[in-house]
Amino acid sequence: MLKEMNRRDFLKATAVTGAVLLTGDMIRTPAFAQGTVKIPEVEKIVITVITDNYADALRPDYKIAKRYRATSSRGLHGEHGLAYHVETTVDSKVHPFLFDFASDPQGVKNNIELLKLDLKKIEAMALSHDHFDHQAALVELLKAKRDEIPRGVPFYVGEQFFIGTYARTPDGGIRSIFALKREDVEGLGIVKIIEVKKPTSIVQGAYLTGKVEQVTDYEKIPPMFVKKSGDQYVQEGFYRRAGDRVQCQGEGTGRALRVRPSRDCEYGEAGAEDNRHRKSSCSHWRFHLTGAKPEAIQKTIADIKAIRPDYIVPIHCTGYEAIQAFAREMPDQFILNTAGTRYIITA
Repeated sequence: MLKEMNRRDFLKATAVTGAVLLTGDMIRTPAFAQGTVKIPEVEKIVITVITDNYADALRPDYKIAKRYRATSSRGLHGEHGLAYHVETTVDSKVHPFLFDFASDPQGVKNNIELLKLDLKKIEAMALSHDHFDHQAALVELLKAKRDEIPRGVPFYVGEQFFIGTYARTPDGGIRSIFALKREDVEGLGIVKIIEVKKPTSIVQGAYLTGKVEQVTDYEKIPPMFVKKSGDQYVQEGFYRRAGDRVQCQGEGTGRALRVRPSRDCEYGEAGAEDNRHRKSSCSHWRFHLTGAKPEAIQKTIADIKAIRPDYIVPIHCTGYEAIQAFAREMPDQFILNTAGTRYIITA
């Protein structure tokens, strides 16, 4: 049954993320860009981590995590970047899509081939935000796989995604932390770019939320992150772009990706700091706590504990100190993420 959720109810029910798997029927709430979207129940969710910061060929399977076994001649690539292959199963039909593309095209291509991911079947592609470590590999990947990726597959990005994003260096200079150019993507004639301004279904059982409000009082945007305003570069605000996901600890633009499972499985693979009141039966969160102060890490962990997830799997920009803290303080829920791990959640 569909229902409208107010902001407080929604924040209590979900967790905002870089790629979130959420239970919930319909969203119409000020927490996100205005709009409604109906999500069918998902019988099964499979998240394959194409690449992440850490690779471990010997790590055993654990709970919902199934590990890839490297061979002696060819191993998985790990990098400071993130890329996923996600499948939802609705009415016994599988709907695969790609979410984020990391930065090293050779490494991403290598891992896709080793993991035997069939790109011929993907129904959509989407980006969480406009930092190089989530999208720099895309153009070369499209070129390398042009004979496999379906022509005209929708490619979802945030509103005004292609205007660029910047960081101020210690010496006062400005560097771009954005890689994609619209003309480079469109010029290949492979994908159809769609800018997301409100909750938008991308495949059966999954949707992008649009922008999300700040919820906690302890998130701070590091001064290094700036935006261009005329001829000047000024301190970035909480939102990176209209229509995009919340920025936390300078993570940049993005949208939350949500899936409605048909059971209460409460799964967190990565997350954002603004999760104090957020819970989901099946959530994929992104923490951006690398370089964060200890008090910010502790407040985040306290708020995540209050959500009481079944699993917590910090990834990518979570940072070593925060990962350690999650492992120490939530040992029963903690799963160490590695490149090639496949998370399988079934009804």
